[in-house]
Amino acid sequence: MNVAVLGGGIMGGGIAQISACAGHGVWVLDVTASQLDRTRATIEGSLARLARKETLTLAECQAALSRLRFTTELTDAVQKADTVVEAVPEDLSLKQEIVAEVADEAPAHCLLATNTSQLSITAIGGTLGEDAQRLVGMHFFNPPVIMRLVELIAGLETTAETLERAEAFAHSLGKETVVCLKDVPGFLTTRCSVILRLECMRMLEEGLASAEDIDKALRLGFNHPMGPLELGDLVGLDTFLDSADALAEVHGDRFRAPAVARNLVAAGRFGRKTLRGVYEYDDDGRRLDPSGDSST
Repeated sequence: MNVAVLGGGIMGGGIAQISACAGHGVWVLDVTASQLDRTRATIEGSLARLARKETLTLAECQAALSRLRFTTELTDAVQKADTVVEAVPEDLSLKQEIVAEVADEAPAHCLLATNTSQLSITAIGGTLGEDAQRLVGMHFFNPPVIMRLVELIAGLETTAETLERAEAFAHSLGKETVVCLKDVPGFLTTRCSVILRLECMRMLEEGLASAEDIDKALRLGFNHPMGPLELGDLVGLDTFLDSADALAEVHGDRFRAPAVARNLVAAGRFGRKTLRGVYEYDDDGRRLDPSGDSST
């Protein structure tokens, strides 16, 4: 299968890597060559770590790299694609523009997938006409190389055949799937994760416990791999606040963000990417304990 991944960021690079490891030929598109260089380096580093851990053999890593192509030209990426996964930032107008261009440039049989955690699939495909039938939401999780789930979302015009093809593609990547049958903001997983993180933020604001203990409670008491506050720093508190505000508009005050979340964002404390969020980090992204030492 020929796969095109549009966007070379964290999500796009990860989706491209797992697609190549699954045996698909992959084109990765981004707007600048410098970003594509970073994407390639990130994938090479990730594959090298998998080889050191013996998760993949060196030959398998080299084969995956050989299946990857990088371009700044949309036509190059999609002209022979069987599946296109749009993984640009969570901006409705940007996604609408990209998906419309793909529908014009890609083959008529091509599956059109949009990687979004909450935007309306119907709205993203609102200008596609009949091509909206082959558009589906495919919500990958961060990091795509590790996380096992892909959430599939049907837009109003998405056909049963399109859902089946998206599910088959996800399974080819070694992923499990769930299907959100109604195109409502937040789908299944984002609504759950945002409401949990908001409650942890409220407990922090109320002084019930330290951030460390709140996260520890969720890790050890509920077997979460990462605490909700840690995860918020990883994803970006600015992104999280945007998600909460969007959900609050639709679902009401249960998604209203507390002052502590707004203050952190107002102070530019977005999480790991700014080295400060709920926690503080060193230049390598390792969390600092209160004494200033890097956390293991």
